[in-house]
Amino acid sequence: MLTDPLFKPVISEAGTPRSVSLSFNDQPLSVPAGMSVAAAMLMAGVRRFRATPVSESPRAAYCMMGVCFECLVEIDGVPNRQSCLIEVQEGMRIRSQEGARDLIYQPASVPAVEVQP
Repeated sequence: MLTDPLFKPVISEAGTPRSVSLSFNDQPLSVPAGMSVAAAMLMAGVRRFRATPVSESPRAAYCMMGVCFECLVEIDGVPNRQSCLIEVQEGMRIRSQEGARDLIYQPASVPAVEVQP
C-alpha cells in the first residue's frame, strides 16, 4: 500500500514557498500557502477526509474541482465545506466530517427557532 504523499509542492526558482500553519483533527500541519485545503491535506499525508453516513466508508478528495463532494470537511466549525475549493489560511481548524450532518429545514412562512445542541 502506498504511504508516501501523492502531492508535493512545486518549488520555484525564487526559493521555498511561504508556509501556513493549520490543524487537522487537532494535529498541527505546516503546508505551503496558496493551495487548496484538499491539496494541502493530501500533501501532508491525510488519506481520510470524511466517512459516509451509511457504511462509514472512508472518503478523500477525488475530482479536485468541486464536482464530486468527496472532500467535505468541517472548517473553523462550519460543516460540509468542499476542501478542494477553499484556499488554506493561517490558523484554520479543519476536522474530518463523520457521517451525516444535521440539516435544519426552515420554511419561509415559519419563524426561525434556535436549536440547542
